Amino acid sequence: MARILITSALPYINGIKHLGNLAGSMLPADVYARFQRARGHEVLYICATDEHGTPAELAAAAAGQDVRAYCDEQHELQKQVGAAFGLSWDWFGRSSSRQNRDLTQHFAHVLEANGLVEERTDRMIYSLADRRFLPDRYVEGICPVCKYPKARGDQCDNCGSLLDPVDLIEPYSAISGSRDLEVRETRHLYLLQSKLQDAIRAWVDGKADWPNLTRSIAYKHLDEGLIDRGITRDLSWGVPVAYQGQPRPGFEDKVFYVWFDAPIEYIAATAEWAEATGGDWKRWWRLDEGAGDVRYVEVMGKDNVAFHTVSFPATILGSREPWKLVDMLKSFNWLNWYGGKFSTSQNRGVFMDQALELLPADYWRWYLTANAPEGSDTAFTWEQFQGAVNKDLADVLGNFVNRIVKFTESRFEGRVPEGGEPGQLEAELYADLATRIGELTRLMEALEIRKSAQELRGIWVRGNEYLQLAAPWTAIKTDPARAAVVVRTGLNLAALFGRLAQPFIPFAAQKISEALGEPFPGPWPGEDIPTELSRVAAGRAVQAPEVLFRKIEDAQLAEWAARFGGADAAV
Repeated sequence: MARILITSALPYINGIKHLGNLAGSMLPADVYARFQRARGHEVLYICATDEHGTPAELAAAAAGQDVRAYCDEQHELQKQVGAAFGLSWDWFGRSSSRQNRDLTQHFAHVLEANGLVEERTDRMIYSLADRRFLPDRYVEGICPVCKYPKARGDQCDNCGSLLDPVDLIEPYSAISGSRDLEVRETRHLYLLQSKLQDAIRAWVDGKADWPNLTRSIAYKHLDEGLIDRGITRDLSWGVPVAYQGQPRPGFEDKVFYVWFDAPIEYIAATAEWAEATGGDWKRWWRLDEGAGDVRYVEVMGKDNVAFHTVSFPATILGSREPWKLVDMLKSFNWLNWYGGKFSTSQNRGVFMDQALELLPADYWRWYLTANAPEGSDTAFTWEQFQGAVNKDLADVLGNFVNRIVKFTESRFEGRVPEGGEPGQLEAELYADLATRIGELTRLMEALEIRKSAQELRGIWVRGNEYLQLAAPWTAIKTDPARAAVVVRTGLNLAALFGRLAQPFIPFAAQKISEALGEPFPGPWPGEDIPTELSRVAAGRAVQAPEVLFRKIEDAQLAEWAARFGGADAAV
């Protein structure tokens, strides 16, 4: 049994996330976690709300709330909607936790002790209208690299360039919109990433199994040369710049930069989990406490990769302490909204809570995994969504389960029939399934989410082909024993489909398992297919589930397009 630690990029606290956030981080991490649990491994899936920095302050101000009260409320909302989507976090923590405060201050202290943090006089944007320094995300303007008009002071969402607010063309305050800005001097702490360039490159060089997207982003920043980055900001909300309860002189009104403390929350959230459950967080994170046999997997969108291949590793490596580093960093491109981008700040696209108002979670989970933006950016369209639900879920999977169980109810009194021996069709089915399930397992291990969904659909299709060829509704008229073999095989196929589908569509998988008297969640299938197709034994009572998937009608599609936009949503 392996030990697998999984983290997905922390969702910002500023409101319920849109489907693009879900598709590129939390959902694929959940699919992988569920798969590895089904394989019998010890899995710890950790996530948390990212609560510090500009987005929290701006969102709280817009809501007319105290920032702490706002974060309390939003954390609970995000936790609830995540659970409703079936995200099986072992812990969903908060970066505003005591554990994260203590660990962030610890890392800053040891980094400085190792000569990797220094105070510098910085030139920062000051807003005369707002009467305050403006940290990165409080400044917006034209990107100096690609000329995108809405770049933020820390990063351009269009080209991915890491920026400094003073680099922006025609900058303005994100708080007031004022362009009455000037550059003033202030003191800040800098992490000397330039001193860690060789160590980080050597570490990345050892990750040949990372996706091309991850490696290309990492090498882009390494090839450009790592720059020293400020790790404090002129804000009131965040981790205080202190150590063991003592504020740093001159930094009483400053906090650590959100991108310094947020990744540390992976560790801190595990400590939160341990305190709440009695677990041992150090055996997951400290190499000197047993973490040497842990496989650590991070899942995130491409806009987060630079911080996780450069900045967070700089913190860990620079500490010179025996912390666990990531083994696999699975990155995703963007799921776009037609021709433009989903946007929390601009309320563009469908958000997680809105999605659940329209349809159950599995409909969305299937579409977002079957169309995961791995090789390139992909675009959500209502028509593709309708096709994935109607063809894959309703026609291929749902129809198969419904047909075979209802046939059992009508012709065998709702019990798995006995008698007969498998023949040539079954032998061919066993061989084909062995190959296909082996490939699906390989793809799932490799975190190839989109290809895994395609392979899973192919297994469902193969089951339908078998049922059509074997035709139990015809065989029962002349050869009841043969019909019994086919029905028994079909019922076991339905149970097998449920187990294989559980990482992707857990709610439907549970209904399938319950209809066939199988435990949920069941184990991942082994290589012995005849044994796997005999778990639902003769004599067991089965009962057809309620309709697993209802088709999306054109009228619904038109209504949703009118509400959320369609092709006209392109920007």
